[in-house]
Formats: sequence, C-alpha cells, structure tokens
Amino acid sequence: MIRIAFVGAGSVVFTRQLLHDILSYPELSGAAIALHDIDPERLQVAAALAAHAVRATGAEVTVTATTDRRTALAGADAVVNMIAVGGHRATVTDFEIPAAAGLRQTIGDTLGVGGIFRALRTFPVLKSLAEDMAEVCPEAWLLNYTNPMAMNIQYLTAVAPKLKVAGLCHSVYWTVRGLCEIIGVPHDEVDVLSAGVNHQAWILRWQHHGRDLYPDLDAAIAADADLARRVRVDMYRRLGYYPTETSEHSSEYVPWYLGHDGEIARLRIPVGDYVAISAENLAEYKELRKVVADGGDPAGGWESDAAEYAPQVIHSLVTGTPRTIQVTTPNTGLISNLPQGAAVEVPATLDRLGVHPHHVGALPPQLAAPNRHFLNVVDLVVAAAIEGDPRHIRHAAMADPATAARLTVEEIWTLCDAMVEAHGDALPEPLRRAPVVAGGAR
Repeated sequence: MIRIAFVGAGSVVFTRQLLHDILSYPELSGAAIALHDIDPERLQVAAALAAHAVRATGAEVTVTATTDRRTALAGADAVVNMIAVGGHRATVTDFEIPAAAGLRQTIGDTLGVGGIFRALRTFPVLKSLAEDMAEVCPEAWLLNYTNPMAMNIQYLTAVAPKLKVAGLCHSVYWTVRGLCEIIGVPHDEVDVLSAGVNHQAWILRWQHHGRDLYPDLDAAIAADADLARRVRVDMYRRLGYYPTETSEHSSEYVPWYLGHDGEIARLRIPVGDYVAISAENLAEYKELRKVVADGGDPAGGWESDAAEYAPQVIHSLVTGTPRTIQVTTPNTGLISNLPQGAAVEVPATLDRLGVHPHHVGALPPQLAAPNRHFLNVVDLVVAAAIEGDPRHIRHAAMADPATAARLTVEEIWTLCDAMVEAHGDALPEPLRRAPVVAGGAR
C-alpha cells in the first residue's frame, strides 16, 4: 500500500486537515504515513493529532513520527512538503525591516522583499530534501505547499531536474467558490479554466451549463459599491479576467496600489496583514499543544468540504481515479506567451501514472504582461541561489513591481543589505557576501 511522508508536519493545523482528507478515503486503508519535523515538540503535537484522527475515523493506517527526515522518506510514494523555514520570527523580520524602510507589504510570502528572502532561506532545505529523495525514494512525487510556490518549483526544477514535483495551492478553488456565492450559482455545477502563475493566475472561463457567468458578476459589482472596493475586483474591471488570489495577495504583485495612500483607503488594503495571521497560527498551535499536554481531546479543526489537492493526488495514484486540479509546474509550452521553463500554474489531470499538466496556449496579452513581471523576479531569485551571486538578490528586488514603485534604487539595495544581515546564517554563505558593484563603491 502507499507510503506517504509529511515534511514539516509541525505545521499542525495544516497537517490535521490533510490527514482528515486522506483518512476520509476508504481506498487508502492500509496506508503508511510518516510525519517528520525538525522541532520535536511540534512533531509530538502532530503525532497526537494524527493518533486522534485515526481513532476517531477508525481508519486502518499506520502513523509514525520521526525527526530523521531520511527515515520518514524511505520508500515513500508521495512526499507532502509544508515547511516554513524560520517560522514566525522570520516572518516578523520580513515585515519589520522593509516597513522601517518605507515599504508596504500585506502577506509577504510570494513576491516582493518578503517573498525573495523566504525563498532564499527555503532553497537550501529544498535542495537537501531533493537529494534525500533521489537516494531513498527516487520515484516519489513531491507535492509542495510551501511558498513562495513559483520560486520553489522553478528552483527545484533547476537543481533536481529528475524530481517528480507538483506545486499545490487551493487559491483557484476558493476563488471560484467565492465567485459562485456572489452570484448564487452552485459551485459544483460550474466549469472553470484558470491559468497564469501561482497567486496571480486568471479565471479565463467560468461557465454554468455552457453559460458565461462573467455578466452575472458584472451585474453584482454594479449593484454593490462595497464589492467594488476590493483590489482584485478592481483588477478584474480593468483587465477583464478575475485574478485567483485574495486582494491582500494581489495588491503586492503589481505597482498600482500599495504605493498610494488613497488606493489603500479606497480598496481597504490591510498593510502588514500576515504578521497578525502568523501570530494567530502560532497561538492556535500553542492551544493545541496545551490540549495535547493535558491529555485532552484535540477534536475538530478541519473543513469538512476542504479541497486540499495532495489527498486527491494520492488517491488518484492509488486508484487511478481521474480528476483535474491546478498545479504549478515548469512551462513546457503550456502557456505559450510566458517564458519556457518558468513555473506556471495550469490545470492538470491526475491518474495512477501521476500528474499531467494541460496545454493552455496564449494568455490574453494584458494578463501575460503582469505574469512576466512576476516571473522576472522569480528568475532573478533562482539565479541568485544557483549562481551564488548576491547582486541578483538586489536585481530581483529592483525588478519587483511593488518594491520599485515605492523605493529608490539605493533604498532597495540598502534594504537588501539589512535583510541579508538580519537573516544571517539562514542564507547560503555566498549570498551573505557584500555584492561587487561595477565601477566601485555604490
């Protein structure tokens, strides 16, 4: 039977949801699940949650927990990655230092200065994970949830080209659910085509029994002035296609909003939002830890109708059940007007043989343009890590639309200096060096 490894299982709330979804499939009876985390305390809490879930569902699975990653990976058929390198403390750093320099962020985990440095401290762990998988489970699928998704998948493709990897994110699912609620159409009756890059993909088609639903959305927006006060509704009205991430996320990937006080007020953008979200996640973990330590019942805490993709991939690998999900994957001509090899998000079919991305063709040009700006940053961050060139960190920040709209070039370089110093040993040694500047001191 299938063997599944969870890497970063100390993300206990997410681990609990994934376990709930996996245990809900009778066909996965007999599965072996190995939990891994480098934090023994978090791993203990995850193991307790898993044991409770198994008892509550009566599922016939075996669950083990270990701080030794290679032990967890050995013989795995699927590896679910959800690590958060640096945890809450690193997240606070990613916000406080840029904020002191005058840079506004909302989530900071995908693009911008926060996304750049989250990637750079995550890449070394991804590389060692890929190396371990090549030795102890070379045929396994790596199902990655860790952000920044596009940077992580593009980096893995570069350093481990034989690795079978798919980036998974539920943003398209929840976007479509939300849109259907706005216009009062059953979600399970609509057909959707979405493509672009993770956190900045686009709803290209959205239909109910063959009827285009965008006119219904237009009517809803026209009738509700409050609905129009959202970043992604504003983007939809101007670009013609709805973006697939929240307004908080979407505001960070373009130069149009966060640099303007009036736009922040008009569109109700919650600057610094993710610091509070991260703190809430930490508080929820501490509550669970206390329940477990006191011998209590850590019941509940999951979405009964969740659409997490990793359990669906695993179920299809075992049963051959065909289904379609969204994945981030290298662009092998899948989106013809985005760069070859870039990490793009497209539909993919699942079956017993794995994950099969769909060819989409060309995006409308007004959509491909912001995607290319997004992918420019991704390219430079990956180049910084592979080449060991600290200049490319600064180049990536200079290319980032929201950062460049807010800071001067010298301010960007000074901010990157401060971020490198703050993250210290979490970054590879070559990237901690002072960048060599053409023509002497800057």
